[in-house]
Amino acid sequence: MKPSPVQLTPAQQQCLEGLRVRLLQPHERVRCDQLLNEHHYLGAPQPVGERLYYVVTSARGRWLGVVLFCAAARRLRPRDQWIGWTDEQRRRRLALVVNNTRFLLVPDRTFPNLASKTLRLVLARLSADWQAAYGHPVLLVETFVDPAQFSGTLYRASGWQELGLTNGCGRHARDYYVRHDQPKRLFCRELVPHARRSLQAEHLRPALAVVEARTPPRPTQTAAEWRSLCVHFQAVPDYRARIGSYPLYSLLAVATAAHLAGAPRGQKDLAAYAARLSQRQRRALGIRRHRRSGRYPAPSQPTFCRLFAQVEARAVERAALAFQSQVRGPPPPADLIVLDGKTPRHAGGHSVLTAITVPSQHYLGSAPVDTKTNEIPVARDLCQRLDLADRVVSLDALHTQADTARAVVLEHGADYLFTVKGNQPGVAAQVARLVPAPPAALPPSTERDPGAHGRA
Repeated sequence: MKPSPVQLTPAQQQCLEGLRVRLLQPHERVRCDQLLNEHHYLGAPQPVGERLYYVVTSARGRWLGVVLFCAAARRLRPRDQWIGWTDEQRRRRLALVVNNTRFLLVPDRTFPNLASKTLRLVLARLSADWQAAYGHPVLLVETFVDPAQFSGTLYRASGWQELGLTNGCGRHARDYYVRHDQPKRLFCRELVPHARRSLQAEHLRPALAVVEARTPPRPTQTAAEWRSLCVHFQAVPDYRARIGSYPLYSLLAVATAAHLAGAPRGQKDLAAYAARLSQRQRRALGIRRHRRSGRYPAPSQPTFCRLFAQVEARAVERAALAFQSQVRGPPPPADLIVLDGKTPRHAGGHSVLTAITVPSQHYLGSAPVDTKTNEIPVARDLCQRLDLADRVVSLDALHTQADTARAVVLEHGADYLFTVKGNQPGVAAQVARLVPAPPAALPPSTERDPGAHGRA
């Protein structure tokens, strides 16, 4: 037999129909904590990271309860297996999961169906509120239920799935957990269809990718890989008369690994990346231990500033090329060699001309472009350092000059592929006369475009 529906009093029915859920205002935090400390068995929390507080009120504004959400647990084996993501995906996408850390209805103001409707109203707006507060939505919500206190009926009735028991640890700081040996029942629910599929996908949708972009890259190399990387930079001469905590090859290895991991390349960003190195990784890098603390330090921003200001650039380039050759082998001989100038984000407005192969993207060398000159003489000097024999060299329209073409062919034994634009009308006219235009991919339309009048 089905249980008979719960009969509500007219006042309870009216309250349920006028139920409101809103975000807690900053000045109401004290009142919220007082309610939790008085009525919730866990008391008021000290959340870490992103969080949202909701107030449950009647139509007249009377407080009926509070609901809190904060950052998800860093590791939960049942949840992670249920989602099916990798450890690295979990690290980069965990912000898309949130934890319902507190759910309190004031005991003398609750009645049947109030909890289920409250949870439904909160979850209906949670992702949009998170987007407004932190710039990204959330896809999945989790919660813990103490089996000694509750049975979890509310969550099961609201479509949550029970995944098992936790291992009995609680978070006391951002990355610090303490074992309390009181496992909780874990419940999870997808807030959008196919949320788990999105979390385990190879690439996130653009609307979600901002979460991964905000997650700083971390050093993943093993101690052996760090030592191997350092070997290549040991040939770079040190500019210092006295070496302190950081050998030059250690700093260059950190900068290289940060670049390969996709970290921003400013000195401040490199210092933040170095700070995430483990003690074992720092030891493998050859960093020297502090006598007093006994720990291996991490290089600071000024250390990297001095490095880039004084290190011998050509020696670093030779070491980088040797490292690339060991990892990738020689560049394919049939590849096009492209010389292109760019202004790096952290270069203070200075341009750098770089030679790479296409399509294999092998790095061949680079040279800074002084503000008192342009790329033309720098490109000719860079070509002197490259083996261009029997290769095809491509440069943009700035370099479409007879002297550069003559140097590529006669001095280096290569062919060239230059761009011709309207700033060289004579050359452009000659090319148009001597080289037939390629056939169009699509035939021109026979219908006259009324908006094309006056267009070429």
